[in-house]
Amino acid sequence: MELFRRNLAELRKRYAREGAAIPQRLVESLRADERAGARKLAEELEQRRDERARERRRVGRLWRLEKRLATEGHARIAGADEVGMGPLAGPVVAVAVVLPLGLSLVGLDDSKRLTQESRERLEAEIRSHALDVGLACVEVEEIDRINIYRAGQLAIRRALAALQAPPDAVVVDGRSVPDVQCHQVAVIGGDARVASIAAASVIAKVHRDSLMRELDRAYPGYGFAQHMGYSTPQHFDALTRLGPSPIHRRSFAPVRDAACRTP
Repeated sequence: MELFRRNLAELRKRYAREGAAIPQRLVESLRADERAGARKLAEELEQRRDERARERRRVGRLWRLEKRLATEGHARIAGADEVGMGPLAGPVVAVAVVLPLGLSLVGLDDSKRLTQESRERLEAEIRSHALDVGLACVEVEEIDRINIYRAGQLAIRRALAALQAPPDAVVVDGRSVPDVQCHQVAVIGGDARVASIAAASVIAKVHRDSLMRELDRAYPGYGFAQHMGYSTPQHFDALTRLGPSPIHRRSFAPVRDAACRTP
């Protein structure tokens, strides 16, 4: 009996938890097994297989825009997105990524909807399959000089320029970016609706979070490794106690107010 229990545990670990493809023959064998645990595992595996099928269909729908652009003659399509528009500190990071059309990336979504573990897993998978990746930053000094809205646009232009070869078309999240020298399609909420934009958002988020953890070590006490520079009670408390750091955006009102209060 111990061997049977161990075998069921190994099957559950491999197929229900680790994500291996689930053979129909295995499900049928478990369903016919006299053990209640085996029949329960068969139900779990069937449910898991259905969930994976739904997820593949969802990710497949994310490619509709790129596939339409491909039928219109655009062979090299980049998705572009920026992260870090809202924080009080740190750079804006943008990524442009060119992926094989229709690439299956299970779990792909707007980076804000994903856990850190899921983002990092997907980031590695995206990079391993990407045909090209361009990444760029706009630092705090530029943000304060030109304003955050223009900084986001500049970051995307720089990310596109960082690609090894220019794209035939680019799909971006939100509004169109001026001075982009190729066909452009802007999609509101594109980081949750368009595959290559979502992929760009994942890479950009992972990169910026890594930068903020490094900046946390350079400027301790603000909690950058926890809140990534966003407006949180912890962050406001640190601003009140310590005043702005060199990586705070002084063009943002809470930072400007804190600077005025600092002796």
